[in-house]
Amino acid sequence: MDGWYPREKEKLKKLVEKLLESASAKQTERNFSVNGIIVPHAGYAFSGRIAGKAFSLLKNSLSKNSEELKGKIAVVLGANHYLPVRGAFSHNKNYWQTPLGKIKVEKNCFDKLDISGEHSIDNQVPFLQAIGFKKILPLMISEITSNEAREIAEKISKIEGIYVFSTDLSHFLDYASAKAKDEKTIRNIENLNKDYLLNEKNAACGVFPLLVLIELCKLKKWKPQLIEYKNSGDITGDKSAVVGYASFVF
Repeated sequence: MDGWYPREKEKLKKLVEKLLESASAKQTERNFSVNGIIVPHAGYAFSGRIAGKAFSLLKNSLSKNSEELKGKIAVVLGANHYLPVRGAFSHNKNYWQTPLGKIKVEKNCFDKLDISGEHSIDNQVPFLQAIGFKKILPLMISEITSNEAREIAEKISKIEGIYVFSTDLSHFLDYASAKAKDEKTIRNIENLNKDYLLNEKNAACGVFPLLVLIELCKLKKWKPQLIEYKNSGDITGDKSAVVGYASFVF
């Protein structure tokens, strides 16, 4: 494992295929159309199975109608971890590169930067490539207001696409405290409560993408449903300072 995921093409391909099988038969049997998902963005060793369950439900939903994937754009919204900017930015190249190859970046009206180093977006792309998407609209969301979140939601709501929002939950609390805080955050995401996200410290690192999610779900009358929650303590066994991970479908 090199960084967030394996850099060798075959290793990454096999790992993503394995993670896409992580949803239970009971989950994949659920008969509903998937409009989008919320997934974590830690290294695949930590949160890959939680993300994989959401992507597997997306894959299953699309496989029921193979025509549905043709021409469909994956709109991927992630947090800003590295760049000293505020607002919404797309990529400044016409493709996104992973070890699985290049995927086209859809033309768009957002400001452009080189956001290829933003792992909250990049960690989702191999899953989308494995599912069969040919186009993405990557958006890095940084320090926006509620009004700006609404404007972004209105823009992307007009796209014929699937929506992928990326966030981790609380960071570096002890296991019990993290679990209690994350359960509260999960309830507020499901209830589309943006006030909680704006006012509660250390609830989610992707708070600004989540503001867009809430506005989009209100526009479209969608409701997020939790698929799975775990934190890093469940994976590593170290419960002294953990990071929370959850996946949802809507």
